[in-house]
Amino acid sequence: MDVRDSTRSHRHRPTLLHIATTAIIAAAGMLALVDCGDSDNDNGGSNTGNSNGNGGANCPPNTTSGTAGSPSAGGTSAAGGSGEGGTGGAPQPDPFMEQVQARLEAGRQTFRYDTFGDEEFWGGELRLHDAIKGETLGGVGPGVSPTAALELGLKVDMDSLPAEVVAGIQDGTVDLNDPASTVALLQLNAVVGVTGFFDADGALTSMGIQCALCHSTVDNAFAPGVGHRLDGWPNRDLNVGAIVASAPDLSAFATLLGVDEATVRTVLNSWGPGKFDAELILDGKAFRPDGLTAATLMPPAFGQSGVNLHTYSGWGSTTHWNGFVANLEMHGKGTFYDPRLDDPVKFPIAAANNLGHIKAEEDLVTGKLGDLHLYQLSLVVPTPPPGHFDPTQATAGAAIFNGKAQCANCHVPPLFTEPGWNMHTPEEIGIDDFQATRAPDNRYRTTPLRALFVRETGGFYHDGRFATYADVIDHYDTFFNLQLTPDEKLALTEYLKSL
Repeated sequence: MDVRDSTRSHRHRPTLLHIATTAIIAAAGMLALVDCGDSDNDNGGSNTGNSNGNGGANCPPNTTSGTAGSPSAGGTSAAGGSGEGGTGGAPQPDPFMEQVQARLEAGRQTFRYDTFGDEEFWGGELRLHDAIKGETLGGVGPGVSPTAALELGLKVDMDSLPAEVVAGIQDGTVDLNDPASTVALLQLNAVVGVTGFFDADGALTSMGIQCALCHSTVDNAFAPGVGHRLDGWPNRDLNVGAIVASAPDLSAFATLLGVDEATVRTVLNSWGPGKFDAELILDGKAFRPDGLTAATLMPPAFGQSGVNLHTYSGWGSTTHWNGFVANLEMHGKGTFYDPRLDDPVKFPIAAANNLGHIKAEEDLVTGKLGDLHLYQLSLVVPTPPPGHFDPTQATAGAAIFNGKAQCANCHVPPLFTEPGWNMHTPEEIGIDDFQATRAPDNRYRTTPLRALFVRETGGFYHDGRFATYADVIDHYDTFFNLQLTPDEKLALTEYLKSL
């Protein structure tokens, strides 16, 4: 799916609730926390995927530090220039911090609303928007109602809903079983990670996707699946495979993979909620040797500051992976270079289709990667909700984590991964090599453990093979012969839940 510019402007309307947003400003090797009220009037300005929108930063300008009477404080000295007893002039804006704040806002706009031109693929080639409309609106099939969309794991940004729509949902006058209501939500830019394109008559003509589709969810403040955005949280409810499988035309994937469209649909429907197979278009391996899907769980996009490699198998830095996904997975229009994909043995499909050497006529990706990365670095790790873990047990578990269980040897606090080259062979961690061999380095990255609570849905490890914390602990207890007692395992579980 993809999104591009719409001619319809969207003016912010009052909503029932207000959320404060917090951004971490990363600059000069340090992080400065800025907490500011934000009415979330940043819906991309117009319903457009490729523009940055008109949502400016809402924080007041940062001021420079210094004592009263010093130039950095903007004060004037009333004591013969001694700096004491200054009257304190008006605070002066810090141009550097203003620039950083502007870049953070640009990065957030990209993360939330930019399609990188991928609407030409998801709408133009796959015609996915026709599946949303359904036959009654000039599309195909039954269409996708809001109820069906929520069942597929799509989320709705309540801060994009005008007051009258909120009231209509509450009193039942908005029909949540009608695909026309989904189209209306797209016109409001309210479907997280999806943008619709409309003609002058208001008809849905195309659609696209953004980073936020898979790497954002909502807090369910209004209803399940409807709430304030939680950028960076993996959407473990999202059934990407089923959504793509509903497209009327899958010939683009069938041609690339060298199979028929029915086979493509079978593969896509095997993924299940919260999973995506990024390597399928590179190597064509749709299933693991045990017959299960080769798709992996969607990772979080928060907590990347200080972490070296990205993805479960360490494909590269965050900026590399952003370019990879924007060009190869989202099918945006940009420039991407990775000669490792020229390997015809490891990556036969990528090599045959020159996927490591992408250069669009107009690059809609590369110029946005820097600000996007900065915004991702600003996404702080969420803390577990009250009551999610036993504090006393967690304290005992911390000692086990750092001691007998040896977890901290690799999951080094406070990053909870190794600083530097955080990669291990399959033999070192006691699992099969299937997913590792689908990546250039044939290894697995040490996954950062912070905010595991948001990843409890779908299981742990790259493919969800361990359903519970206890399953993970039992694996390492056996593999490393740790000889943990049941009480120690329980305490360690509570500590992991507390991170």
